[in-house]
Amino acid sequence: MQDPILSFGLEPRSEAERAYLEAAFEDGDPALIAAVIGDIARARGMTQIAKDAGLTRDTMYKAFRREGNPTLETLTSVLKALGLKLAAVQSSVIYAVLA
Repeated sequence: MQDPILSFGLEPRSEAERAYLEAAFEDGDPALIAAVIGDIARARGMTQIAKDAGLTRDTMYKAFRREGNPTLETLTSVLKALGLKLAAVQSSVIYAVLA
């Protein structure tokens, strides 16, 4: 099975960050994924990440909280500022046959 973190082009800075991202992607909840990306941005320095993404800190805090809903443009700008990228990969779905 392909590593879910690597399949999204993410290169976390630490094993803890990697595990945190992996858990969010495995959960699959878009709000959780956005919140985790926000946590990583805060840990790396929200002011600089916002500047690099061409956003205000306020926009970052609003978009990347649990209740936030970043636009695709905001999400990709922040991922780029974090040195990350988003890529689509085919998921492996296992279907159960009910008798």
